[in-house]
Amino acid sequence: MIERADFLDLLWQWKDHDLIKVVTGVRRCGKSTVLDAFAQRLVKSGVPKSRILRMDFESEEFDSIRTVEEARAWLAAHRPKGKRTYVFLDEVQRIPEFERLVDGLYRRKDADVYVTGSNATLLSGELATYLSGRYVELLLQPLSYREFAEGTGRDPRANATWTDYLRRGGFPYLTALGDDPKLAEGYLEGVYNTVLVKDVLRRTGASDPAQVSRVAQFLFDNVGNVTSIQKIADTLTSAGSKCAYHTVESYVDALCKAYLFRKAERFDAKGRELLKTGYKFYAVDTGLRDVLVRHRPGDEGHLLENVVFNELVRRHASVSVGKCDALEIDFVVRGGGLTSYVQVAETLRGPGVLKRELEPLKRLRDNYPKTVVTLDAAPPSSEDGITCVNAIDFLLGRG
Repeated sequence: MIERADFLDLLWQWKDHDLIKVVTGVRRCGKSTVLDAFAQRLVKSGVPKSRILRMDFESEEFDSIRTVEEARAWLAAHRPKGKRTYVFLDEVQRIPEFERLVDGLYRRKDADVYVTGSNATLLSGELATYLSGRYVELLLQPLSYREFAEGTGRDPRANATWTDYLRRGGFPYLTALGDDPKLAEGYLEGVYNTVLVKDVLRRTGASDPAQVSRVAQFLFDNVGNVTSIQKIADTLTSAGSKCAYHTVESYVDALCKAYLFRKAERFDAKGRELLKTGYKFYAVDTGLRDVLVRHRPGDEGHLLENVVFNELVRRHASVSVGKCDALEIDFVVRGGGLTSYVQVAETLRGPGVLKRELEPLKRLRDNYPKTVVTLDAAPPSSEDGITCVNAIDFLLGRG
């Protein structure tokens, strides 16, 4: 088991606060394993095992529990009377009207409740109504590059480690499959198909799974490119697979709610406002992308951008793609009252490359931190207050 120390520490910070802790993320990213590790940490801190209750609604053990009343009865039978209890509910959205179960536990002051789910609809509709202002969402992603290197015991500065991370991605179980690419590919195909069936097709009621997969393929193929729903619909139509605008829109929404993709809106860095057009989508994992869209020469820059985006999401509350006049800033990061700018470039070598990458940052007349992340082993020193940092250093938390 790979210890997700950063996320465990985050959970520990929220322990015993009067809020429901909702742990979200794509299937197989490690939510259940993290809760196991958190429970172990509770035991080590002195909490008796009898006060830690776990219900996994996708396991055979709880397959017969399908109503709120049945879940309440199980909890009542196992809860120590008069003792503070830590309650973990895995994939609770499998229970109809699960909001009533969560709300009832919240109202008990002797329970600290942790909920997991693999679809963002968990935090929409009735749950948001029941628990408005009374929950905190904690997003868990597949392994970061640092976690991947530590979990596999490999040198993070070796080119082979970096290449393998881009190709295989960060789903934790892959580290147990060894170096066989066929095993990795088969596992990732299984993850994708499970998400497609359980979290996309089931939610949209789509009658054409192949069409949904074509929309996913388009998004995987265009990570880092400005796109729109209309562009996706037009591309499918021109390829002989006509799909109406609103249908594409519903598919994209479902793919994002299943955490396969994250939409990054554009932000006018000078006007200090979000723009209504021209957003980008980033994949939750580059390994999944490799299964649907094989890597091609020239992909590395976009994949680096995707990895940096995911890392920034781990570290900050809000990540947008930026605009300064007619120029692009890869990421505007906002959170905790602070703003910073991040530009990503595979290399800064070559005629005019450094000048081109720095130009949009130089046009900003503010004192917010500005960083250029590059795969160059020895990037240029800082210029005009703009810091250039090696991508591996950045991903390891050293830049």
